[in-house]
Amino acid sequence: MNNQDFDLDTVKHIFEHVYHDRGMVKWQGFYLSDHTAALNQQKQQLNEVYIKQPQQSLVVITQMLADAYQRQQPVTIQLKMVDQNNHHLPDIITLIHGYNANDIVIDADRLIPLQEIRNVADKKTEKL
Repeated sequence: MNNQDFDLDTVKHIFEHVYHDRGMVKWQGFYLSDHTAALNQQKQQLNEVYIKQPQQSLVVITQMLADAYQRQQPVTIQLKMVDQNNHHLPDIITLIHGYNANDIVIDADRLIPLQEIRNVADKKTEKL
């Protein structure tokens, strides 16, 4: 079969009036159980509502962060930021790798401004 055997008007008619592309429906069979489990877990995490911790003073926050930095102990940090549904973002559990007058350094040189921190809890004394 070569290009001369095709009538372009017939092909155009088939694609416009006969053939129906099912879009993403045809791909749904390719999801593995591991993929669907991971997607369900991700959806559940996004729907979790994190408990709003009390606002700590800047003095308490800096004292707890300095102590955690000195002892190289992980802390749980809750930021002031909220998502579009007015829910707090997930708490950050991390080691403090450094600090300056306005920021702390966590996870691979990520800076968090002290003014954005709502609450800091010592990981070992935190209730499970």
